[in-house]
Amino acid sequence: MMTDQKIRWGIIGPGSIAKAFRGGVAGSKHGVLAAIATRDPGKPNLATDFPGIRVVHGYEALLADPEIDAVYIAVPHTGHAEWAIKAAEAGKHVLVEKPFALSAFEIDAVLHAHRKAGTFAGEAFMYRLHPQTAKLAEIIRSGAIGEVRMIQSSFGFSMGKFQPQHRLFASDLAGGGILDVGGYPVSMSRFIAGVAMGKPFADPVKVSGTAKLNAEGTDDWAAAILTFENGIVAQVSCAVMANLDNVLRIHGSEGRIEVPDFWFAGGNRDQGLGRIDIIKGGKTETISVNETGHVYSFEADAAAEAILAKRQELAAPGMTWADSLGNARVLDAWRKDAGIEYSVEKSSKRVNTLANRKLGPNTGVIPKRPIPGLGKQASAVALGFEDFKTFASGSILLDAFWEKGGNIFDTAFVYGGGYTEKLFGEWHRNRGTREGAVLIGKGAHSPLCYPDVIAKQLTVSLDRLQTDYVDVYFMHRDNLDVPVGEFVDAMDAEVKKGRIRGPFGGSNWTRERFDEAVAYAERTGKTKPMALSNNFALSEMLVPIWDGCVTASTDDWKAWLKQKQVTNFSWSSQGRGFFTDRAGRDKTDNEELVRCWYNDKNFSRRDRAIELANKLGHNPIHVALAFVLAQDFPSIPLIGPRTLAELDDSLKAFEIKLTPDQVSWLDNG
Repeated sequence: MMTDQKIRWGIIGPGSIAKAFRGGVAGSKHGVLAAIATRDPGKPNLATDFPGIRVVHGYEALLADPEIDAVYIAVPHTGHAEWAIKAAEAGKHVLVEKPFALSAFEIDAVLHAHRKAGTFAGEAFMYRLHPQTAKLAEIIRSGAIGEVRMIQSSFGFSMGKFQPQHRLFASDLAGGGILDVGGYPVSMSRFIAGVAMGKPFADPVKVSGTAKLNAEGTDDWAAAILTFENGIVAQVSCAVMANLDNVLRIHGSEGRIEVPDFWFAGGNRDQGLGRIDIIKGGKTETISVNETGHVYSFEADAAAEAILAKRQELAAPGMTWADSLGNARVLDAWRKDAGIEYSVEKSSKRVNTLANRKLGPNTGVIPKRPIPGLGKQASAVALGFEDFKTFASGSILLDAFWEKGGNIFDTAFVYGGGYTEKLFGEWHRNRGTREGAVLIGKGAHSPLCYPDVIAKQLTVSLDRLQTDYVDVYFMHRDNLDVPVGEFVDAMDAEVKKGRIRGPFGGSNWTRERFDEAVAYAERTGKTKPMALSNNFALSEMLVPIWDGCVTASTDDWKAWLKQKQVTNFSWSSQGRGFFTDRAGRDKTDNEELVRCWYNDKNFSRRDRAIELANKLGHNPIHVALAFVLAQDFPSIPLIGPRTLAELDDSLKAFEIKLTPDQVSWLDNG
């Protein structure tokens, strides 16, 4: 890139990595170090480690500084996501010292913030930009060692003794080797596997990891096996309490490659000449790129070039966004296998949002509405979150949904073997949201669909949920062998105990069964059911997705719901991908879509949704969700975003206000 423009860098966190990056910027073509931020301006060695550099008191001050274009984040791991998000909010580009964040979920949230801000964000694996890496790829592609079959890579050193308060051991600081140095052999293995497949990187199809844990519950040493779809197997290892050989070995069908200390190109934090040994037929050929530049200068220039070109991510072989996410997913799987959950990720410690702020107010783009039988205002959509496996990951989406105005949360006794109920209980307890939330509980799923199960399961659910009531309750299935009055009696008893304080009813119940239940309640003076949770979408479910499922999308159902004004909490309200590019008359690879939604009537509805979406400047899936919201009976769609981007995309439906004529046209033409 030919330009005289310089990126003005600021550094957050004046540690040893920051000092190394200072040298890299000094040796770069497109950067200048303008300031360094510290919370302790009187810290010893600042003047000698960063001679002549302006010192800013406080990280916030650096982010607010108009003389700074981009920020290098060099604080401990636990601060990476926080300050990367705050940098995006301040309009600053960031290069984040590895790991990008503690998990793939956190990285996704960081990238979402920068995607919205239009700013650059990159993960600082400096070895990826060193000329040695490009040379290594060239040698592999040349076939010098034949077909790549196995990779062995390690990064390990010994701290000598266990130091529980040190950042390399402390669970509160996400210590251990996997996050600190394990990302290097993982990222290199994924890079090599990708080169062998003609791609920038490859994600393994299987990860199997283990580790030796210390008293903090972090890893002293650890190893993992990565299996790739092309048959390549990688053995990776890391340590903070063992001096590993730290040699990258690439075994091919005709020889092998060895690279010592690849992350510093065989050198140190200042310079690495780049040594690559090709061992073949009993002979060794040594290749060096003879690079004398500062090892950190290449990533500084790569980031600067991306920023100047108005790109938001590094170019390969640098860590692109997809590359960083893939790397983090491997590390997540590795430490899951090893049984590592950092204390800082648990609900007792994670009492603030990912940006380290108190949870904001329950206001935003999601409007509120009354629901018959419920004594509080409820959001127009409900959040289902059965896919989250940790508090740290689930709380990211729960926080965002709440701050956008959402307050209905869909839980069930069977989801995640009870874990999602536990997660919600921990979340509302440390966020203080219970009274403002509308909590849906569900129980009595088949095969345990009996009246006497309701109270037993609700007792367990309330314990997990850390509350003494649910706002809405559904039987998760129906059992036609049991008189409906027995189910009404069981739910009415819970209403009288105060354990159900709003409407109750059935999930996947027929109209006939619901009418019979209402008639029984009116005849006996019991509380009558007032709500359903059946499938409802612009596309009609033709056959059940799962056994016992019931759709409410037929013409007869719509007429009944309008007449009865029964509230329906609609699951699969966006047709499980039918209104995205995953579906189409010529796309038959998705068995579920074909089986449950493919017919001429549904495709005609899809065509109309596409036509209207084009006119409105939206996507068909937004129109499909707006259709569910615009019904002339109380209709609450359940949405199941897994990421912040998916949540924001779903909420674009609120930008669409369908008229009754448009609703009718979408449905019937």
